[in-house]
Amino acid sequence: MASGFANIHKIPELRKRLLFTLIVLAVYRIGVFVTVPGVDRAVMKEIMAGASGTFLGLFDMFSGGALRQLSIFALGIMPYISASIILQILTVVMPTLEQLQKEGEAGRRKINQYTRYGTVLIAALQAYFVATWLESQNAAYPGMVVEPGLTFRLMTVLTLTTGTVFIMWLGEQITERGVGNGISLIIFAGIVARMPDALVQLWHQVRRGDMGVLSLAIIVAIAVGVVAVIIFFERAYRQIPIQYAKRVVGRRLYGGATSYLPLKVNMAGVIPPIFASSILMFPAQIANFSNSEWLKQLSSIFHPTDWRYQIMYVLLIIFFAFFYTAIVFNPKDVADDMKKQGGFIPGIRPGQRTAEYIDRVLSRITWGGSIYVAAVCVLPSFLQIKFNVPFYFGGTSLLIVVGVALDTVQQIEGHLITRHYEGLAGSKGPKIRGRKAA
Repeated sequence: MASGFANIHKIPELRKRLLFTLIVLAVYRIGVFVTVPGVDRAVMKEIMAGASGTFLGLFDMFSGGALRQLSIFALGIMPYISASIILQILTVVMPTLEQLQKEGEAGRRKINQYTRYGTVLIAALQAYFVATWLESQNAAYPGMVVEPGLTFRLMTVLTLTTGTVFIMWLGEQITERGVGNGISLIIFAGIVARMPDALVQLWHQVRRGDMGVLSLAIIVAIAVGVVAVIIFFERAYRQIPIQYAKRVVGRRLYGGATSYLPLKVNMAGVIPPIFASSILMFPAQIANFSNSEWLKQLSSIFHPTDWRYQIMYVLLIIFFAFFYTAIVFNPKDVADDMKKQGGFIPGIRPGQRTAEYIDRVLSRITWGGSIYVAAVCVLPSFLQIKFNVPFYFGGTSLLIVVGVALDTVQQIEGHLITRHYEGLAGSKGPKIRGRKAA
């Protein structure tokens, strides 16, 4: 592995991409500490001190601590993810968008443009609710907003919306000019940046006697076990054998070889928990940041510790696992390409029957993959609540961190192998197998 990392410096393009990625992530982390004008950050920290395990704590985790700092990046990347969900659903429903998606790069650019417009609208709406919520906190926490009023609301909406658009642009720059998927890496950076504080909190709990050494050992063992399970399932494949027919071209005989079609157990990757969290956080954010009493009562349903929230979370994870898999993998296209190349699955007729067989196998393994993702995201959360552990050690955060890390390492290894260098695991070690980027 040491030689694999040493080989990174031998490829100028890869070295520049890694440096660019680190610089962009550093810019993002610096922006987290730029406060929205007209608010007191110290008062917000006082509110967030008791928000661990609540909606605000979950929102703060995905924003990388930006909400705690009342930063210009307080909304995080969630408005962009919400807009992406809406556009992907509309692509299935609306023939116009479906046709755009089939037009190749030009169509994808148009859909990305619509996604950006949607991001601005959703961010502006969320920013308005944040502004009104901050003003409402002045009664319980004097000094939260220095000068409440229309001017403050307009300034907050403009600032937070601009911050979200800037984060979206940073993510796109990483995807195009860096290494890894930019949006996923920004979420990854936000979670990882908060983990040292979470470790300090755990240490203080142990020193105060709020948590025993045995409980700490159990938490560490659970975290290590969850990471091991994530790595095992993220690298798990179902291989479908493909036989190629022999054909004569000139005087040479081609074909007759056997290969495999690898289908990942978790084809959707970290997308389902991110999408599910985004969907559940949006109504909860409106309810918590609103002055309406019935909305505040409704917000109790969207509390992360509520059993109804957990049920909705699991169902949404399973739904988005199937939904995203259907978007990124089309069995009919795979079957048609296989037929054109003279390949077939032993015992299965080429064409429609092959597409049905692949779809049936993919559905079965997607069920297993979605249940694995839901279990990883939900089961550690119950133990997390029981032991009063910060959100950053929950199943969702660990799944995102480990999944994005595996994707990024796989992309780096791909650059090394294509240039005839050993991968990060070395020539004798196993290659890191990635999945579709988030």
